[in-house]
Amino acid sequence: MVMDIHSHTYYSNCGADDPRVIIENAISGGIELFGITDHNHGIGGRKKEYFDLLTSLRDEYADRIRILRGIEIATLVPFDLARNEDVSMFDYCLVEHIDRPGTTVGMKIFDYAHHLGCRVGIAHTDLIGMAEANDISPLLFLRRFAAAGIFWEMNVNYDSVHSWQEHDYVLRFCNSPREQELVRKSGIKISVGFDGHRSEDYSPERVKKMCRFLESRDIPLVQF
Repeated sequence: MVMDIHSHTYYSNCGADDPRVIIENAISGGIELFGITDHNHGIGGRKKEYFDLLTSLRDEYADRIRILRGIEIATLVPFDLARNEDVSMFDYCLVEHIDRPGTTVGMKIFDYAHHLGCRVGIAHTDLIGMAEANDISPLLFLRRFAAAGIFWEMNVNYDSVHSWQEHDYVLRFCNSPREQELVRKSGIKISVGFDGHRSEDYSPERVKKMCRFLESRDIPLVQF
């Protein structure tokens, strides 16, 4: 399976593209499972409009690519989710910032994820580093995510919006047999996302390379 389930459109304040443009890019690039995950704070009060559009696009492109309806949720004030906001209709959400100073979630992620009411993944976060920073066994920490059904993203972004910076935790993971074994033993499922914000920067080859790498290491991808 070649998946990219982290992407942005003009519904994100930092995004720019029409959803059809990024879907066509994904199809041309050989992506099989594609998720759109605009920021909750960019979507704002347009969640029904956004969800309905993703549903329409999912159906429109069903014979060419499988599309998932996602949303990315910040956990830093003032961008975090309001208490009364419902995201349970989405196929999944990606939660970010849980390892940042000032996060409203942090180590409460397990209760937080339960109350979101849909599948949950952790976006561009060094979970192994987070465990070690809190004096927790990385294996036990990852097992908690696995037990809660929370998946972990390998973010392969490399674009102009992020100043052409790769994620250190991903580079380290790919070069660490120890960390790969921790993931296998823990049972946590992995997702792959390019986290695209500009269609001209999109690199499906980076996505496919990571999917192939995980498969070669017997590391299971999350299933939908």
